[in-house]
Amino acid sequence: MQPFVLYNSEQRKKVEFVPRVEGQIDMYVCGMTVYDYCHIGHARVMVAFDYIIRFLRSQGWQVKYVRNITDIDDKIIKRANENGESITALTDRFIQAMNEDAQNLGCLHPDEAPRATDFIPHMQNMIGTLVENGTAYPSNNGDVYFQVEKFAKYGRLSGRKLEDMQAGASERVDVEVEKKHPFDFVLWKHAKENEPSWASPWGNGRPGWHIECSAMSTCCLGNHFDIHGGGSDLTFPHHENEIAQSEAATGEQYVNYWMHVGFINVDGEKMSKSLGNFFTIRDVMDKFHPEVIRYFIVSSHYRSPVNFSDVALKEAKTTLTRFYHSFKAYQAVYGNEVRATADETLVERFNAAMRDDFNTSEAIAVLFEINKALNTAVKEQNAEQAHVYYATLRHLTDILALVQYDVDEFLKSDIGQDALALSPEQIEDLIQQRVDAKKAKQFARADEIRQSLLEQGIVLEDTRQGTVWRRAD
Repeated sequence: MQPFVLYNSEQRKKVEFVPRVEGQIDMYVCGMTVYDYCHIGHARVMVAFDYIIRFLRSQGWQVKYVRNITDIDDKIIKRANENGESITALTDRFIQAMNEDAQNLGCLHPDEAPRATDFIPHMQNMIGTLVENGTAYPSNNGDVYFQVEKFAKYGRLSGRKLEDMQAGASERVDVEVEKKHPFDFVLWKHAKENEPSWASPWGNGRPGWHIECSAMSTCCLGNHFDIHGGGSDLTFPHHENEIAQSEAATGEQYVNYWMHVGFINVDGEKMSKSLGNFFTIRDVMDKFHPEVIRYFIVSSHYRSPVNFSDVALKEAKTTLTRFYHSFKAYQAVYGNEVRATADETLVERFNAAMRDDFNTSEAIAVLFEINKALNTAVKEQNAEQAHVYYATLRHLTDILALVQYDVDEFLKSDIGQDALALSPEQIEDLIQQRVDAKKAKQFARADEIRQSLLEQGIVLEDTRQGTVWRRAD
């Protein structure tokens, strides 16, 4: 196992990872609140940590991956009431949908997927400890709050200082008269009429959102573990509050490294239901193959903000298709069996990019080089080189869980063809590939390109002056 660096959000810089236990990594990622279908922002978090974990395991690390499920929450209660169904029926349905979406995106299932409602006793024990040591207090209305002024390091993750904060700075922060400080946050909510509740020393009620993750993470991984991850929107207040309540309860450092996945913007604006630019994973899969969505996510560095649009996905489709065409060209001559050992120099270049804070954009640049070399080797009928480049590309795309479908199945997929209308530049590029294939006497490949274009509404006509094209009527 070679050392790697990652960006630690708490330190605001890239640092070398040092495991608590040699060769092992314990990782907790904040999962979904299951009251609706997962959206494209959820997809980015799922896919980002999936390829990170796949890479780490490929390097010999033993990774324990825990991603929680929030199955009790204000939004869940509200949606269940609106639908006239039980909370259990609602959450079970959307947990199943979430797992289906993750599987379609090529994501491994977490080693553990704890549900909040299974950990109520652990949450109550943690709250009890906080009340006993004076960092939490029951209010007159039955709620229990964490007292942020009692935790000296509050704000160290987000960089915020209590004295500089204004109540209402976050939509997650409520101003209530029962609080001693505007940023005190609820650990236990008193029961309201017709809401689910559990008996507790402070009366019937249910847990606050933040305490759920502290209880589940420490139960699954211990009081102190390696990596905690999630979306950038969770940095404050959720992760900030997790640190405060966890360390105040255990007296130990909670997490060594914090990782946050960047935002997804839609056509340049933050995704929001109010703006009408909110897309579920299923919305997008109606138009685009799920592996195209995965490639779109993998191709950008996990911390960078990305712009989600049909154009971006069309470009992802075009690029991913090139890998499939290269595999098809090789397999047409040599079959799909791996016949050589991967090139160590190329593999190391890929690994070096990934060891630098999981820089997939640089890693994929290496894949482009290999893909080009593979095409050249096949065209020149250099079997020895073709075998090596194919083995290398197969090995590295497997690590990223890309090019995982049967070649013909993927290339014949008609998902998103309306959205993926080829540009003139793309058509000309395919025509040139066809010309090159004919010169190399790869007539099956040339016919395949013609047929692929025809299926997309592009008619080719070979003339003395060269090949011309037109869109079918």
